[in-house]
Amino acid sequence: MTTPPRQNAILEFHTALVDKWRKKLNEEGEPEKAFPGKGNVRDAEMKAMKRRLDRLEEENAILEKAISGYSTAPVEPRPR
Repeated sequence: MTTPPRQNAILEFHTALVDKWRKKLNEEGEPEKAFPGKGNVRDAEMKAMKRRLDRLEEENAILEKAISGYSTAPVEPRPR
């Protein structure tokens, strides 16, 4: 008969998982290497999206100016 794995009663996860994390941390030596991620990918995606939004807004402003030169009626900029 085998004993069931220990489980944290409050957080409801097996302590073997914590042991695995601790082992990986000891092997890697630095928490940054043992636990990659920490939202860096999301931060990079947000920066890229902001750059793209800025570029598109600039292109839109240029196009609005160009259209206003060909139009008989004034073109009002859209509210941002």
